[in-house]
Amino acid sequence: MPKIVNHDQRRLELVDATWRIIAQHGIEGATMREIAAEAGFANGALKPYFPTKDSLITFAFGHVFNRTNQRIAERTAGKVGIEALHGFCQEVLPLDEDRINEARIVIPFWQKALTDATKTELHESSMHQWRAGLQVHLRQARSRGEVTVPIKDEDIINQLMCILLGAQIIAAMSPGEHLPAQLNAQLDAYLLLLDPAHAIESR
Repeated sequence: MPKIVNHDQRRLELVDATWRIIAQHGIEGATMREIAAEAGFANGALKPYFPTKDSLITFAFGHVFNRTNQRIAERTAGKVGIEALHGFCQEVLPLDEDRINEARIVIPFWQKALTDATKTELHESSMHQWRAGLQVHLRQARSRGEVTVPIKDEDIINQLMCILLGAQIIAAMSPGEHLPAQLNAQLDAYLLLLDPAHAIESR
C-alpha cells in the first residue's frame, strides 16, 4: 500500500526549516539545499512544493501572518477596549525566539515586495486586516472612556503599526539589545498616553 503523504504538513515543515536556516545563516545563506537538509528532504524533493526560494518565502510569509492572527484571536477572545488592543499588539511584537524568527521571514518578504506587485498586494491586504482589527479595539476603547486623547484613530493606528513593524526589524537585527521586557514597557507607555488623565494619575 503506498505511503500517504500529508502535503500541507510537509510545506509547514519546510517553512519551519526555512526560518531556522535564516536565523543561523541569514536569507542569502538559506539555500534550497540547506533548507532541504534541515527539513530532512532530498534536495530535489522540494520542487513539487516550492519550485524556487522566492515561492517558499511567499508561502512562509502567509504562514507567519496566519499564525500571528491565530495568536491574536486567542489572546483577545473575551477582551474589549484597551485590554484587547494591548493583547493584539503583544502577539505581533517579537517577544520570544519564535516571533523573532518570524520577523526574519517577514523582512526578506518585504524586500521582494518592493518590486513584485503580487507580493505587494499580499502584504497590503495583510496589513489592512491588522489595521481593521486595531480599529475595532480602538473604537471600543474610546466608547469605554479608555482612550481620550484628541488624535484621530487613523493616526493612532499608524503609530501602532510603526511600533509593531519597527520592533520586528530591530529585534531581527539586534535581538540582544531589545529584550521582551523593554518592548512591553514601550507598548505600555504608548497606550498610557492615549488617556492623558490616567497617565498623570499613574505617575
